[in-house]
Amino acid sequence: MEEPLHGVALVTGGGRGVGASIAHELAAAGMRVAVTGRTRSQVEAVAAEIGGLALVGDVTDQAAVESWVAHAEAELGSIDLLVANAGVMGPPGPAWETPAPDWWHVFEVNLLGVYLSCRAVLRGMIERGSGRIVNVSSGASYLPGEMSPAYGASKAAVSRFSELLAHEAGAHGVHVFHISPGMVRTEMTIGLIPDDAPWTPPELAPRLVSVLASGRADALAGRYLHAEHDDVEALILRADEVVAEDLNAIRLRR
Repeated sequence: MEEPLHGVALVTGGGRGVGASIAHELAAAGMRVAVTGRTRSQVEAVAAEIGGLALVGDVTDQAAVESWVAHAEAELGSIDLLVANAGVMGPPGPAWETPAPDWWHVFEVNLLGVYLSCRAVLRGMIERGSGRIVNVSSGASYLPGEMSPAYGASKAAVSRFSELLAHEAGAHGVHVFHISPGMVRTEMTIGLIPDDAPWTPPELAPRLVSVLASGRADALAGRYLHAEHDDVEALILRADEVVAEDLNAIRLRR
């Protein structure tokens, strides 16, 4: 059963895959949801399915991102939750064989897009003294593997940015999280990951976001949470321990 929620959510990259599933979950739970993406037909289809607002554009375009926030708040009300989900995988293969523009494009979408989205909603959230941000990172941020080097590096940056932002924004009543949805079968991952891989059930990331949106996990702000491998309910009960021992964080050990 969906967690009863209220307020307004903005989900970037909400036209398909994980983003679309999160948008559906939040709307079913009671939130008014705006979804963004570059493909008009996909974004409008999801918005129609959930009774939400479709916002079309590129997450790397600062003017577009700021217009999304202004439009969403004019139509739906002040944004209570940002889910910064838009991302691309990037080219596989050795970094030295990847054209520099292709490498940097991954950072523009995965990192700059997150920054611009956070920046656009934070002024209003800070003025109101409340709000939540969920930045979608990945296990590739800390695990070695055969995924795109640009993807893993960009997601590591997203996680570190989220930790730092959680510290800055937390003083103003805004809670920032970074999550991994797990290895979900989507258009982005099919063909890059073997069919017999241990795929993550697609409903887990939306459920995790719903819990974070509820406010029950605010004490875990800044922590890395995996939709499949972390029991968020157990972590909520152990939040003091998690913070005191600096758990669920990416750290250098010597």
